[in-house]
Amino acid sequence: MKSILVLNGPNLNLLGTREPEIYGSTTLADIEALCISHGQSVGVSVECRQSNHEGTLIDWIQNSVGAHAGIVLNPGGYAHTSIALMDAILGTDVLVIEVHVSDIYKREPFRHRSYTSKAARQVICGRGAQGYIDAINALLTLTD
Repeated sequence: MKSILVLNGPNLNLLGTREPEIYGSTTLADIEALCISHGQSVGVSVECRQSNHEGTLIDWIQNSVGAHAGIVLNPGGYAHTSIALMDAILGTDVLVIEVHVSDIYKREPFRHRSYTSKAARQVICGRGAQGYIDAINALLTLTD
């Protein structure tokens, strides 16, 4: 069975309570359950992880090679600051779809630049929790 890794970066553990006017009321646990359920419905195993630590996310990306068909990555604020995460994706050549709950291109100018998107195959933003499902479907299409 194909396996997809869903990685969430810093502060995404606060979804549901953090700035609900921007991020909505859906919690990270809700999103993880949605991803796992969708995975089961399309015949793929989905593993979800979250960390506020850049190095942990890098380790997970590096360790995904051979273990997962691809990664759905919400790098959170690291999208705008982490050349190291970008390099981890490029260095492993792992298939990554970047996802953001909000539309980063309609927010503050500093959020318009995403280093990780330079290494991702596709970026989905502004679709809330549905963006994760879209990303899983995109990975399945790309790995068929």
